[in-house]
Amino acid sequence: MRNPYEVLGITQGASLDEVKKAYRELAKKYHPDQYTSNPLRELAEEKMREINEAYETITKNPNYNNSSFNSSSSSNYSYEEIRRDLSSGRYQDAEAKLNSITMRDAEWNFLYGIMLTKKGWHDSAYTYIQTACSLDPNNFEYKQALNSFGQRTTNYTNNYYRRNDRDDLCDCCIKLWCADTLCECCGGDLISCC
Repeated sequence: MRNPYEVLGITQGASLDEVKKAYRELAKKYHPDQYTSNPLRELAEEKMREINEAYETITKNPNYNNSSFNSSSSSNYSYEEIRRDLSSGRYQDAEAKLNSITMRDAEWNFLYGIMLTKKGWHDSAYTYIQTACSLDPNNFEYKQALNSFGQRTTNYTNNYYRRNDRDDLCDCCIKLWCADTLCECCGGDLISCC
């Protein structure tokens, strides 16, 4: 569970009036009724559930202490949310959430790399995924993604730089023309013209 104070956008020492005010503003902004025929309705419903849960947690326990929400548990929840954003195609949301996380561990680097891949920035993505592998070398998912990048890069460079064994049509024509010219210089004719 995310820190409810962060969800509502207030500090831990906020008064009950400040909590209620923040809740009302967020409820106006994210209430699903505003998104009746909008593809964002599902996202608004999810956000509204999170806002309601945070509000209830704080108001039912006025002496609530957020020390149980250390950075790693908050990050784990955020990482799951970011993975959902990436799988749903919400790359801007994922990027914003990633940028808000201060602890840049292996998972952060991996998800940032995946987000960059989805945006088409493969060179930068490779660097982030490589960093994730170096921070957590035993993670199979990170290794698999890095290997996938390696194969993709190898295939691209092979196709770009490799010269086919078969000569293309222009190369064949040039060779025939040169051979015919040499034959004519020696008194022969390789390709007879009318």
